[in-house]
Amino acid sequence: MKTSPTDGTAGGSVPRLSAEPMDLWDGHAQGSREYRRILAALLSAGVACFAALYAPQGALPVIASDLHVSEARSALLVSSGTIGLALGVLPWSWAADRIGRLTAMRWALLTSALLGLAWTLFPGFEGMIVLRVLQGLALGGIPGLALTYLHDEIRPSHAAVAAATYVSGTTLGGISGRIIAGPAAELWGWRWGVGLAWLVAALASGVFVLLAPPARGFVRSARTSMVDVVVAAGAHLRDPGMLALYAQAFLLMGGFVAVYNYLGFRLEAAPFGLSAAFTSLLFLAYLAGTVCSRQAGQLVERLGRARVLALGSLVMAGGVLLTLTSELALVVVGLVVLTGGFFGAHAIASGWVGARARRGRAQAASLYNLFYYLGSSVVGWIGGLFFAGWGWTGLAVLVITLIALAQAVRVTAAKHLT
Repeated sequence: MKTSPTDGTAGGSVPRLSAEPMDLWDGHAQGSREYRRILAALLSAGVACFAALYAPQGALPVIASDLHVSEARSALLVSSGTIGLALGVLPWSWAADRIGRLTAMRWALLTSALLGLAWTLFPGFEGMIVLRVLQGLALGGIPGLALTYLHDEIRPSHAAVAAATYVSGTTLGGISGRIIAGPAAELWGWRWGVGLAWLVAALASGVFVLLAPPARGFVRSARTSMVDVVVAAGAHLRDPGMLALYAQAFLLMGGFVAVYNYLGFRLEAAPFGLSAAFTSLLFLAYLAGTVCSRQAGQLVERLGRARVLALGSLVMAGGVLLTLTSELALVVVGLVVLTGGFFGAHAIASGWVGARARRGRAQAASLYNLFYYLGSSVVGWIGGLFFAGWGWTGLAVLVITLIALAQAVRVTAAKHLT
């Protein structure tokens, strides 16, 4: 293993894995053919990953009714997938160093597609949970590696906008998975609904394979061991600045997913009484994330990452407050505001991790995704307990508290984030 004494981050030295970006490679310039292909390919990967990951969420009320399980238990079909993804990100970063980022991502998407097909055919709830964990493990090869591949191949001056474009693809995936699964589940059953959403994910996977250009900023190494990966990850975990960014991932994502997990249950009950097909249309609010993630990346050049991250979090909190009303129109507006704020903040935090990690970049990005999906899994489930015990007000208080805590951590670690 080739090493260098330091990675230039605040937390001390990070060993330089031999499978690191080549020092003489500047990256593709904005506007070039390869740059456009990378963005289109990663947007497709985002669609594929998140359509597969969150397809069951759009059909949770139908699934809960059909399988006779509670709201919190049905949400395990979402949390189990995100737990699997969280567990998979570091092993995939090791595999990618040995076989290449693109090869690892292609295998991840293929495996996810096969497990998704098996999931729709499995009869028992417990077995479905196991398959969702396995599918999540497969999908762990996408989020961290996508941003790592992007930072390897694109010039640093264009990386913030490019990373935001990938995040916008994740929002499109979230929309497609949920908005297809919900109405189709009500018409033909939830297995057909979820299966159609995963078909979209499979098609997007094919687009990624066709468009992604070969890596030029990365040299793979068969000598990279899991010890190397653990050492690099440990160095990032000793960096207060990285820890502050990982906290944003855990706390903001956890609150965001909790809202989406249980809002459908709230709106199908009195006084709203909406159908599952109608509530699934609320996932169109993800379009706000598609727009705001790109805008957040562009605002960085004027305001700086810290201010844009704080602004996104503040917008999130405002959206949560709007959902407390009993007026459906205001609830929808609140959901749109919440979504735009979250994806703006996420685009900045995830891109910031890649920008700070000059060495051990795959491990830095993987850790971000580890905390991101742990937040989705843990808080996404805990939110159900708050919803069952104190209604929507209790859930809203939980989410606003998490947002405030995330910003307190960011302010405390401000000197380490320069």
